Amino acid sequence: MEKNVGGFDRTWRLVGGALLAIIGVAALVGVVSIGTIVPALLVVLGVVFFATGVLQKCVLNRLVGLDTYRGEEAETDRMDEVSADRPS
Repeated sequence: MEKNVGGFDRTWRLVGGALLAIIGVAALVGVVSIGTIVPALLVVLGVVFFATGVLQKCVLNRLVGLDTYRGEEAETDRMDEVSADRPS
């Protein structure tokens, strides 16, 4: 599967996933009392979001057709366009 997570989407997944996992673990340990099912779900969702941010691959993005990743091809194309606009 090709990478399809990048930019702000990736940043949100890394930060948001870590926060969800931390809040879930804190609730499971007993720092916050909100039961056991909700914290377990928070940990699972946090790990999934964080993993998709690290791996830059998301099955749901692929199914929906969403691609926020700009790979090396896009970077190379952009550099070619910039150099083509410059006078020699």
